[in-house]
Amino acid sequence: MADSIAARIERVQERIHTACARCGRTREEVSLMAVTKFQSPQDVQAAWDAGIRLFGESRVQEAEAKFSADGSVSGIRAGSELHLIGSLQRNKAKAAAALFDCVQSVDRESLIDTLGNSTIAWERPLMLLLEYRTGEETKAGFQSHDSLFRAAERAMAFPGLALAGLMTMAPFTDDTAAVRAAFRDLAAARDGLARRFPVAGGWRCLSMGMSGDFEIAIEEGSTMVRIGTALFGERGA
Repeated sequence: MADSIAARIERVQERIHTACARCGRTREEVSLMAVTKFQSPQDVQAAWDAGIRLFGESRVQEAEAKFSADGSVSGIRAGSELHLIGSLQRNKAKAAAALFDCVQSVDRESLIDTLGNSTIAWERPLMLLLEYRTGEETKAGFQSHDSLFRAAERAMAFPGLALAGLMTMAPFTDDTAAVRAAFRDLAAARDGLARRFPVAGGWRCLSMGMSGDFEIAIEEGSTMVRIGTALFGERGA
């Protein structure tokens, strides 16, 4: 019989705890996000029942079908936090700002402008993470520390946006040294931003690490790991 989602979550939680202990960090320093893209409402509910309160989706339309007021798992929305982790088209930005608590995949200045203009009168700012490219050339994201600095300065001009940190996807490789280097680069970029642009919370979020590399990410300072396969199994399984 296949493992239950609850059992997989428990094992991942144990691995996070072990990784934190190995590098002298506390378990409370790392948030576990369940990546629920392509997962059924039943699986999302099972993750909630097992204690998950942070969810990540890649597409606005799919997230609306699940988490909006009339979505299939709308009952868990009030007690959960929902992040967009996939590429965001500008024509979907207004809908994304209304649905998500945080947009992690902010990868270009034009998107900052669109999100900023969509939230300019908001009392509660929309959280943003700037996406930094540390992997293959085909990946989205800002390509240098300087481009991150320019993006941060642009975002800080909008009162409806709140910069919370950075995210990245490490290279898809078995070379752990390359993966570790990518995570270290993100941490260094965060430190540079924190020195140059002090913000509330101090750029606290480093969203890095997925099912295949989250323990390395924790060792290199991740504060949020984005886990899909290790919680829900391979798609179609």
